[in-house]
Amino acid sequence: MPSLPDVATPDVVTLAERAAAAQAQDPHVADVALKTAFFDWLCRMGDNSLILGHRISEWCGHGPVLEEDIALANTALDLIGHTQMWLGLAAEVEGAGRSADDLAFLRDAMKFRNLKLVELPNGDMAVTLMREFLFDAFHFELLTALTKSSSPRVAEIAAKALKEVSYHLERSSDLVVRLGDGTEESHARMQAALNKVWGYTGEMFAEDAIDDAVAEAGIAPALSDLLPFWQRTVGEVLEEATLRQPEQRFDAHSGGKQGRHTEHLGYILAEMQFLQRAYPGASW
Repeated sequence: MPSLPDVATPDVVTLAERAAAAQAQDPHVADVALKTAFFDWLCRMGDNSLILGHRISEWCGHGPVLEEDIALANTALDLIGHTQMWLGLAAEVEGAGRSADDLAFLRDAMKFRNLKLVELPNGDMAVTLMREFLFDAFHFELLTALTKSSSPRVAEIAAKALKEVSYHLERSSDLVVRLGDGTEESHARMQAALNKVWGYTGEMFAEDAIDDAVAEAGIAPALSDLLPFWQRTVGEVLEEATLRQPEQRFDAHSGGKQGRHTEHLGYILAEMQFLQRAYPGASW
């Protein structure tokens, strides 16, 4: 399990300072022609980790056992740390004087670019773990590919995040197996959770003009290239967990990457952004 210092602010600040010093060596940051696509793509990366991190944090103090409560809190902290790096770089690329905090706390729902999958309600522990596992399997493959990005800034953030996401995937896949191949009730709950969230997973691999632009620039991989690796990981874990892959389409729900969200995101933001909205400019 990653320790809390791994995601403490001083570590993130140090990383940001090193990245800023290397900005001159990253041609993509100042590429005017690429600015809009690069900014939107970075927001997608940051928004996914922000919203999923917030969702998982809702379990803090409510976990079924102390060990799982702490593990979920650590996972949430990891994801929020990733958010600060991704949205911090997005703010630099945008060049409009906004910060990572501004992007997190002062955008309306339609401006968020996260997947619909990560904004779904936690439900029971089965839904939470299955959603996390399916995203972790994708997140791991994406970050692995991003460590070879043509953008040094992106590659550095990906390398930092990958260390933690490797643990996230190990933990979530282990729990899916233990519960799926556990008692009759735990198996039934995990199968129901898989059926519930499966239709949202296809959006992870749905490519649009933004994805095409950053892939062409060498910043990110083609999402379609990641699909076979995700399918292999998911298939192996589900088989070991004695769970059946749903027959329904896995791309039934999409649009989050373009700002079309479920009603659930609005409630998340109302809670997450309340302090900054009520007291503009407030800081610690």
